[in-house]
Amino acid sequence: MTRRVVNRKTEGDHASPITRHAPCVVQVAAGLILSEGRYLIARRKAEAHLGGFWEFPGGKREAGESLEGCLRRELREEIGVGITEPALFRVVRHDYPEKTVELHFFLCAIKDGRARALDCDEIRWVTPGELSNFDFPPADRPVVEALMQDGS
Repeated sequence: MTRRVVNRKTEGDHASPITRHAPCVVQVAAGLILSEGRYLIARRKAEAHLGGFWEFPGGKREAGESLEGCLRRELREEIGVGITEPALFRVVRHDYPEKTVELHFFLCAIKDGRARALDCDEIRWVTPGELSNFDFPPADRPVVEALMQDGS
């Protein structure tokens, strides 16, 4: 989904339109699931965009869906858990060559279910200090750094 942007280019006395496509912004909700001082992280499937990287589980918001609703749906689908009321921690906007993502990171805890890798290759519980041992996508790194500094 792209928006069409038209600029006017002046060549001599003539103005002609130049069309380029502005990238769409993909809205993503991610869960910072904390339990006993550890965060749950998930390894992206190898064939996925940014495959093999670790991330905080979540996913893309669907049309008409709230970010909190998106987070609840994605965590149920990806790792099989229900969560407590999510609290917004941070919003990060990142430009990749092919798209722009706006990630909404929410603090939450598991309310029901047992976390398991349903739509990811692997999950792990790690302390804030251990986060630096894992490769995260560029868009996640500001949150990883914040969690490591907070030590929470």
